[in-house]
Amino acid sequence: MRADRPIGTYLLAWPTIWALLIAGTGNPPLKIVVIFLLGTFVMRSAGCVINDFADRNFDGHVRRTKQRPIPAGKISATEAIIGFFILLAIAFGLVLQLNTNTVMLSFLAAGVAALYPFCKRWTHLPQVVLGIAFSFGILMAFTALESSEWFIAALLFIANIIWTVAYDTEYAMADREDDLKIGLQSTAILFGRYDKLIIALLQLIVIGLLAWVLYILTADWIAWAALAISVLLFMYQHWLIRHREPMKCFQAFLHNHYVGMVFAIGLALHYWY
Repeated sequence: MRADRPIGTYLLAWPTIWALLIAGTGNPPLKIVVIFLLGTFVMRSAGCVINDFADRNFDGHVRRTKQRPIPAGKISATEAIIGFFILLAIAFGLVLQLNTNTVMLSFLAAGVAALYPFCKRWTHLPQVVLGIAFSFGILMAFTALESSEWFIAALLFIANIIWTVAYDTEYAMADREDDLKIGLQSTAILFGRYDKLIIALLQLIVIGLLAWVLYILTADWIAWAALAISVLLFMYQHWLIRHREPMKCFQAFLHNHYVGMVFAIGLALHYWY
């Protein structure tokens, strides 16, 4: 479940918090916020489990993942599958506390989350599938709060998919040499020597889409300041990946937690300031 490494939970949670703040006009019901935060942790955990199951024959050949539980022999593939379905059952119990539209969306979200780990075998774009999986929380937040701001929801949804592709490409850059040896595919391999340029362009699009959201909201200056800080954070990531050193690329990936957090704080202060 990688509960001791919460970066995935953070990256899944922050865009969901953006959506809850906007759909709830700064004051989403506490019960719904708690359900979504618990659901974020449970679904990220389920995603890690099914990912490790899918990669059980590959992780042992990658330096960074060879000590994961299945290749290290700590648990069996069967135990992993049982754990995955237990986590799905817990997530379903949480989503049943919400309205019907949100429950229906949850089935799509779970399906995409289960599909993602297998995509790297047949496409260079598994990061796009991950982006879609990581963005369902945005749509579910808007349905759960019965918001009519669906254009904003669409902008956030698209922005988060693109942001996910950018940061997961940084992640994939750390494993690129090992992935090439064992035949796995990724955007880091697809982009090749243009990886840094394409990440920069994707991040620029994300900033543009989030700026569009703030414009529609007639956001306070503090939200715009948060977006400006996000630009600086993206620039720092490019300093980290400038030589494509695997550990530095992984650090850049981890750093996206602060991008999501800063923008969430900016939105919160826009409503509460």
